[in-house]
Amino acid sequence: MKQNTAGGHALSVSFMLMAIIFNVCLIASNLFETKLFMAGNLALTGGVIIFPVSYIINDCLVEVYGYRKARLVIWTGFLMNFFVVAMAQIVRILPAAPFWDGGPHFDYVFAMAPRVTVASMLAFLCGSTVNAWIMSRMKVASNGKRFSVRAIVSSLGGETVDSLIFFPIAFFGLEVRELLYLMVTQVVLKTLYEIIILPVTSLVVRKLKRFEGIDTFDNRISYNPFRIFDI
Repeated sequence: MKQNTAGGHALSVSFMLMAIIFNVCLIASNLFETKLFMAGNLALTGGVIIFPVSYIINDCLVEVYGYRKARLVIWTGFLMNFFVVAMAQIVRILPAAPFWDGGPHFDYVFAMAPRVTVASMLAFLCGSTVNAWIMSRMKVASNGKRFSVRAIVSSLGGETVDSLIFFPIAFFGLEVRELLYLMVTQVVLKTLYEIIILPVTSLVVRKLKRFEGIDTFDNRISYNPFRIFDI
């Protein structure tokens, strides 16, 4: 297997499929947020089911293809999410057919408050970038060993940043104790999700490395999150 330290590997079909899944998981998780369900005594949003998958794919992308390509995928996810939100608002203001009675239900799903939308998108961008950065730096420092530890630590860091940004903005005015409870619960549950599915993540990483014939180490690269086209 070739150790790729320059990040110059071409964008393969496997990479594009991973990027597509990443984008779908992100957009779907935002739509699922409108569903609340009970897990024991905890009230959770539907997004908690699928959103952690984007962090798992993020780990796979960084581990196999490197930080720079993961950064590109993160930004495409951000932009595609913005596109869906913007298009949804345009569709909402279109005059409804007189025989259609689904307006309130459509609005319930897509009429997200601007503050929540901004909080969600900013939290995702920062959290995913931190996740990728931690994964990348730990891989170099450990010489590619202990993938499981790196995946858990990076997800924990990314989810923490995500919650620290999202909840204070989206739920501004809530008591500090309640905010902390929501933040800690989300971080713990999503990290546990990562741990439970870790065997699958490790298997996917091994197969991707073998299939692509690369194992990227991010030596001497720029971690500037805005250098999107530096791949």
